[in-house]
Amino acid sequence: MSAEAAHHGQGHGHDHGHEGGASHGSFGSYVTGFVLSVILTAIPFWLVMARPLESALWTGIIIMAFAAVQIVVHMIYFLHMNTKSEGGWTVLALIFTVTLVVITLTGSLWVMHHMNANMMPMSVEQLRHQP
Repeated sequence: MSAEAAHHGQGHGHDHGHEGGASHGSFGSYVTGFVLSVILTAIPFWLVMARPLESALWTGIIIMAFAAVQIVVHMIYFLHMNTKSEGGWTVLALIFTVTLVVITLTGSLWVMHHMNANMMPMSVEQLRHQP
């Protein structure tokens, strides 16, 4: 191997052309992320299908909690986000994303609640007599 090739990182593959401290996942970390993702999907699926809880509100809250944990699992195991990668910019992107998600979910739930509370239900007979 020439000195120029060694200088540009074309040796044994230790430098993959990524700078800024971004970490790469190992096969084991990808498997761990996959297994956690499957578990974090299967439990909410079971909660909906088996209905072990009587309260739909608590079922929804638990499912949203599992969704939040799954987002974190995906960011850590698949997107390799941490405080050291890319000089901390990924943390700033995370904060921005969380802010947008909270605004979107809160606004959607607020609109759906008020639509449900303020819409007057009509029967089929009342709908037939409308102009």
